[in-house]
Amino acid sequence: MHFYLTEEQLAYQKMAREFADKEITPFARELDEKEEFPWEILKKLHALGLHDLAVPEEYGGPGIDSLSYSLIIEQLARGCAGVVVTSSANGNSLALYPLLIGGTKEQKERFLPSITKGGKLVSFALTEPNAGSDAAAIATTARRDGKHYILNGSKCFITNASYAAYHTVFAHVIDGSGAKKPSVFMLESSMPGVIVGKKEKKMGLRCSDTAELFFEDVKVPQENLIGKEGEGLRLAMKTLDLARPSVGAISLGIAQAAYEAALAYSKTRVQFGRPICKNQAIQFMLADMATQIEAARLLVYQASWLKDKFYQKGTPFTEKAAFAKVFASDVAMQVTTDAVQIFGGYGYTRDYLVEKYMRDAKIMQIFEGSNQIQRIVIASRILG
Repeated sequence: MHFYLTEEQLAYQKMAREFADKEITPFARELDEKEEFPWEILKKLHALGLHDLAVPEEYGGPGIDSLSYSLIIEQLARGCAGVVVTSSANGNSLALYPLLIGGTKEQKERFLPSITKGGKLVSFALTEPNAGSDAAAIATTARRDGKHYILNGSKCFITNASYAAYHTVFAHVIDGSGAKKPSVFMLESSMPGVIVGKKEKKMGLRCSDTAELFFEDVKVPQENLIGKEGEGLRLAMKTLDLARPSVGAISLGIAQAAYEAALAYSKTRVQFGRPICKNQAIQFMLADMATQIEAARLLVYQASWLKDKFYQKGTPFTEKAAFAKVFASDVAMQVTTDAVQIFGGYGYTRDYLVEKYMRDAKIMQIFEGSNQIQRIVIASRILG
């Protein structure tokens, strides 16, 4: 066992860090204040090959390993988590995983090149007003009609909903007996009956689009069914497993940015005639922040490495993915809170980005399986 990154991984890490420093961080405050969708940054990420990271090379993606993927996400999140969530909800994680793990070769060849080459966005439409943690409780339905399905229902809290060219939609197929079969479909946003609802006003990730989706008698070709009828819940759970190291990596980026800001500020903020970093109380806070981030980083990198083993051999890594997600997001919340504390009153103002980091960190404990759900997952594994 060794903990060295390869030269290629170090190059990806350096490229992403430099991009974040130059193209994201300087605009993070403005994007947050205006709640402005980061189209121009997304275009630059696409041109640089830092978009659709999970997609294999044969379908237009970079074809990189999962650890490199997490290294990139971590560095970009140092700049702005809202930008990274916008990108990672697409081909970096959620939206395309059902297609990647459950789709046929024909479906991948039909959808993926147009998405990756054109820089198009895709949404992951699972959550509903009454189906959050309980994904099986979705009320959206799909009824067979010849060679099509007629889809009706609604979704909420959907990232990229307003801008997506495609939606990965989970619905219950209702058969002749009335039985429900959880299934997943690829919908084009241009299909009649696909309606975007209100955009959410959020605490954090303000430049990331989050909106409602409605489906009114949407006619979906049967070849847009991903996998088989009844496989939707399995594909959703596998997708969330695969995406959780990414949430951990984003959390790492937020925490690292907050820590670096607090460390730098502590060296320049003078009270009682000396920088506050000379006070042991501040030193202990900084030491704890650095230690927590490093521990979270090891869990995230381990889960990312195991993710590739899942792809190669089907090796389960649900528990490790949950470890990484729950710990890293809790660390992000703690570190950003401590960063605001170190900044004192200034940290509570919008003059510094630490308050934004704190707002952005909170959602990491909530989405893609709340941390309470992660603990249920972990407990189910350790209790056998």
